[in-house]
Amino acid sequence: MHTYNQFTINRKTPAFWRITFHNPPINLLDPDTIFELLTLMDQIETDPDLKVVVFDSADPEYFIAHYDMARAGEKQPTPKEIEFPAWIDFVSRLYRTSVITIAEIRGRARGVGSEFVLACDMRFASKEKAIFGQPEVGIGVVPGGGANEALARLVGRARALEIVLNADDFDAETAERYGWINRAVPDAELNVFVENFARRISSFDKLALHDAKKLLNRTGVPEAEEILESRTVFITGAMSANTQKKVSTAFARGLGKPGDFELHLGQHVGNLE
Repeated sequence: MHTYNQFTINRKTPAFWRITFHNPPINLLDPDTIFELLTLMDQIETDPDLKVVVFDSADPEYFIAHYDMARAGEKQPTPKEIEFPAWIDFVSRLYRTSVITIAEIRGRARGVGSEFVLACDMRFASKEKAIFGQPEVGIGVVPGGGANEALARLVGRARALEIVLNADDFDAETAERYGWINRAVPDAELNVFVENFARRISSFDKLALHDAKKLLNRTGVPEAEEILESRTVFITGAMSANTQKKVSTAFARGLGKPGDFELHLGQHVGNLE
């Protein structure tokens, strides 16, 4: 049995798990998170009874805030040897696992947090409390973990350009209208809605679920090579003097810490000069 520091697995039934992310103080995703996610994928892919996983957060303000920039550049450990960079390996497997994956989103899902939920099969969000954003361009880089590829497929080219180039926050109702998420659900109803939905799916035949997902994936899910191209451009941008200056300014103003800067990140990245 694996032990996790940042995730809690609640096996509601043999066929349905809830996996809750908790990395205080603001649920930043870091190299330890990615290591645990890869380990979780090993469990998800090999469990013979599992049909549905719901991912949620223990922090109502942050689903996944974004990547922990204070740990950028650290060597990424992995549980086993893999072909692609660790994050790309994880999201590629998430897209293609036979298990149905659902994100139940309260709070902020920005940057890699948005890219995480985009790689889930379905996304249901709190109408009042969920916020989405791809702030990367605001600090001089591009999304490098799947957003370019997934958003263009989900919301169309023009709206994907709006989301990525504007680098601002989007509320759940707008995200629903654009197709970024499946539904914006009143916060008081979200847990019950997702719980009932997941339990219903988990009562169905596993092979039928697998076959349906595999066939629907033909309409287009990102290939690892596509995301790798975005990652390469992201790394190049991150090394530029302009980006380094903006990141330093962001840290000085509160990046990665509880407070107004993180709560209203979309607003603040527009004023980093």
